[in-house]
Amino acid sequence: MPDFALAAREMSAMAGSAARKTDAVDYSVVIPVFNEEEGLPALWERLSAALDKLDGPSEAVFVNDGSKDGTLDGLKRLRASDPRVKIISFSRNFGHQIAISAGMDYSSGRAVVVIDADLQDPPELIPDMIEKWRDGYEVVYAVREKREGESRFKLLTAALFYRVLRRLTNVDIPVDVGDFRLVGRRALDALCGMREHHRFVRGMVSWVGFPQTGVGYQRAPRFAGETKYPLKKMVKFAFDGITSFSWVPLRLASYFGLIAAIISFLVVVWALYVKFILRDAIPGWSSLIVAVMAVASVQFLTLWIVGEYVGRIYDEVRQRPLYIIGEAHGFSDDDR
Repeated sequence: MPDFALAAREMSAMAGSAARKTDAVDYSVVIPVFNEEEGLPALWERLSAALDKLDGPSEAVFVNDGSKDGTLDGLKRLRASDPRVKIISFSRNFGHQIAISAGMDYSSGRAVVVIDADLQDPPELIPDMIEKWRDGYEVVYAVREKREGESRFKLLTAALFYRVLRRLTNVDIPVDVGDFRLVGRRALDALCGMREHHRFVRGMVSWVGFPQTGVGYQRAPRFAGETKYPLKKMVKFAFDGITSFSWVPLRLASYFGLIAAIISFLVVVWALYVKFILRDAIPGWSSLIVAVMAVASVQFLTLWIVGEYVGRIYDEVRQRPLYIIGEAHGFSDDDR
């Protein structure tokens, strides 16, 4: 399959139609992977056992997000041993949320489950999620009731982030919920039509609506390797989540500007009162510098926040594809 054909498939998803093979299956599992060579055998052992218990045909769509180790070779070995394995391999690292989106674009199932490759999210929970889906829920998300193997700092910041995000947005985003979830075909088709670049998938899934419910579980420690979300990426991820679904930071900039203007007006009134009524000396340069710097800091803060939104508008109007596929396996008769 030539590269331009793959690009055309990705562009067709922008029109709201996910690129899917004709012989659709009942269940798809999307697994974004980045440098997960060490844990792939254990992951597939548990995931394939869970798929074997399902009541219909299934597929596992692995999205290799530009791994630098032997992850792609390991995925090819899995595909050679089980045709249910499908592989999408990016030309470079595009990020976790983009990898999830690509897997959804290429999934064929009537229900699609997103799960991380580090085995912190148990594949054994998939049948319970499918049962909820069959009860009529279009989205079934996994709620982290307990998180093992994570530092107090990460637990505290995660809990704070979800609760702050819930208060800042007008979208009902459940707390203590990650990307581990099942999405039905109706919700998935709506989701695949959303092609924004700064993606916060869990918020986007909540935004599309449809009946949604949760299933509780205890999150295990990472099976192997290192976390792919260090502090820097976590901060960016949190900022993407807030700015994608909330205008509150922009409103705060307006509030800061208003408060600064009021304070400036009061200072001017006070200065005129001291000069013309009290006939006293104006305070020295230090107070003047403090006032000027206070106003300047508010202005710079405002420009920074506005700049973030303008930058995102710039990213969207360029209309670049979300990702570029280097190779794909399992989506046609002539695998590349």
